[in-house]
Amino acid sequence: MEPILSVKNLMVFFENALALNDFTMETGEGQITGIIGPNSAGKTTLMNTLSGLIIDMRIKERRRGGERITVYGQITYRGEDITEMTPVNRVKRGIVLCRERHPIFPESNVLENLRIAGYLKKRSRIKKIVNQAFDLFPALIHLKNRKAGFLSGGEQQMLAIGMALVAEPRLLLLDEPLLGLSPMMQQLLVEAIKVLISESVLTVMIAEQFARPVLPIINFGYILENGMLALSGTGKELMDNPEVKSAYFGV
Repeated sequence: MEPILSVKNLMVFFENALALNDFTMETGEGQITGIIGPNSAGKTTLMNTLSGLIIDMRIKERRRGGERITVYGQITYRGEDITEMTPVNRVKRGIVLCRERHPIFPESNVLENLRIAGYLKKRSRIKKIVNQAFDLFPALIHLKNRKAGFLSGGEQQMLAIGMALVAEPRLLLLDEPLLGLSPMMQQLLVEAIKVLISESVLTVMIAEQFARPVLPIINFGYILENGMLALSGTGKELMDNPEVKSAYFGV
């Protein structure tokens, strides 16, 4: 079966600093793929490149005479080369990024945030998708009239993922969704991702430094270190690997 997303020999430079070095990966439709690595491993750079945000960053830096951003390699999505495609056109094709500390609208309530995320959708469709987000995160139902700025970190993360889902992605990119959350909230989000995959035609890619909650649910994973691929394998293979146990589980 053809992969839904294929990345070949991806290299990303910020001026002379190499953020991603000859990175190659692929993910199949309906799978959960993990990108595991410590801080500054290149995970966020990868997610920004896959979503196309790196193109906007490159344009903004060029306009203000800032650092030069250079991207080499190829990204293919559903057989189409999207390496230079704008973020907007990637979203239209179903690639949606939920960023680390995803920006919400703090002065708007939970329901308004979800509706704003679906501004391109018809009103009747928005109502249905918003209800699906509440089904996935029931804790938000009782908070729907609360301003998003008054939510806890975990509640804001649920809202951020809900907003990403309102865009109806086919490929959902989650950048550090567990960062700063309690172990209980981390587990709640992981369980929600499992439900999401089982109940919809959706492919998920998770970039995380917290390997323990993520490895049991992924189909395949890639471990990034210093912008380079260090290891890859199924979730079970990575969990059983002594190097991974030592680095991420303290075993």
